[in-house]
Amino acid sequence: MTKSPNFDFNNDFPSDFTWGVATSSFQIEGAHDVDGKGPSIWDTFCKNKANIKDGSDGTVACDHYHRYREDVDIMASLGVDAYRFSLAWARVQPDGKGAWNEAGFGFYDRLLDALAEKNIRPHATLYHWDLPQGLQDDGGWLNRDTAHRFADYAHEVARRFGNRIEAIATHNEPWCTANLGYGNAQFAPGVVDLKQSIQVSHHLLLSHGLAMRAMREVGGAAQLGIVLNQWTADAASASEADRAMAEFEYARSVQWFMDPIFKGRYPELALRGHGANAPQVRDGDFDIIRQKIDFLGSNYYFRSWCSAANPPVPPPARHGVTDMGWEIFPEGLPELLIKLKAEYPDLPPVYITENGMANPDVVENGRVHDPARIAYVRSHLAALKEAIDAGVDVRGYFLWSLLDNFEWNSGYAKRFGIVHVDYATQQRTLKDSALWYREFIAARDNRIKT
Repeated sequence: MTKSPNFDFNNDFPSDFTWGVATSSFQIEGAHDVDGKGPSIWDTFCKNKANIKDGSDGTVACDHYHRYREDVDIMASLGVDAYRFSLAWARVQPDGKGAWNEAGFGFYDRLLDALAEKNIRPHATLYHWDLPQGLQDDGGWLNRDTAHRFADYAHEVARRFGNRIEAIATHNEPWCTANLGYGNAQFAPGVVDLKQSIQVSHHLLLSHGLAMRAMREVGGAAQLGIVLNQWTADAASASEADRAMAEFEYARSVQWFMDPIFKGRYPELALRGHGANAPQVRDGDFDIIRQKIDFLGSNYYFRSWCSAANPPVPPPARHGVTDMGWEIFPEGLPELLIKLKAEYPDLPPVYITENGMANPDVVENGRVHDPARIAYVRSHLAALKEAIDAGVDVRGYFLWSLLDNFEWNSGYAKRFGIVHVDYATQQRTLKDSALWYREFIAARDNRIKT
């Protein structure tokens, strides 16, 4: 059988490798107050139009709540194996505590049915940043009790869906929840307080451990883990200041979340750097956090470029930048994964749970040409293959994102989707990158058949 040279390196991925797409609840669902859903901190955050660059909100988004069948049909047309999505906590428990909302669970029940009909495996995330406002009113993630409420929520989701979902992640990118939500106010709830952000990071980790325990009690077939945004930290020069900056950046970001889970402690370098802002940790907390996980989800978009100069020396950006202004650096992906494997001997199987790029896409004559995104994905898949060849146990790749969507404080101005969404009409248009991904997966399927 003759194969296109465009897909040659795909032939080397394991035949059971998972190819998927990813989304999150607040970014696509809309239906912000439908069927008993409670408000989330992002609903509140968006009410201040100054918080969102285009003054928009998530009240409608991609209207996925009403159009989920169309979106599942699109996934099926692409031939993906799996779909990563998140549950909106306030949809299934409006206040984050107390009564469950059966209508909210009903939506996810229907979504799981639709995925099962198309043989698409669900990978769920419990928390993708949309905390119920009721819990925020009680102190949010700064209140240690929220970690226990999260465990109650995790237990209920596992009880209902644990045998219908392939994998359940506790959190998506707790670094962002802490640092962007509480460190610089880019994200909800919009707090600027370094000490609070570091304490919040501890409570998020505690909630992860408590949720893992709660879900293990239920049993169920789902694999359990967490999704972290991760990067390499590269010094801009050989200067002592740049090297020290890079070492601290890696410690305060990647190791800060990995070490408690795999080593039962925080990295000493980061603790020293945080000084008086270091979190309050109770006896036994690390025993709770250090639960065995079945998988690690790693979200990779860019490296951290560390320059102590004033003004900072910019990265060479040899591959260009995305519409977010992020440096394209696929070389960092294998470097990161190989480093994690060396640092954490108990590292479980890894999934690349997000990877993709924002691009200023437009529909022209019914088509969306996005060659830059195709090049981005191709280069990162080739880089991922390097990590696999180096012995890292990577089991799957989820392209971010299936749909253009509400890109948090950027509003609708940044398009990450491989499917274009006209927000005025909700018309979906497969971009060239979606057609490329479909062919890429089909090349794998054809190899399995031959």
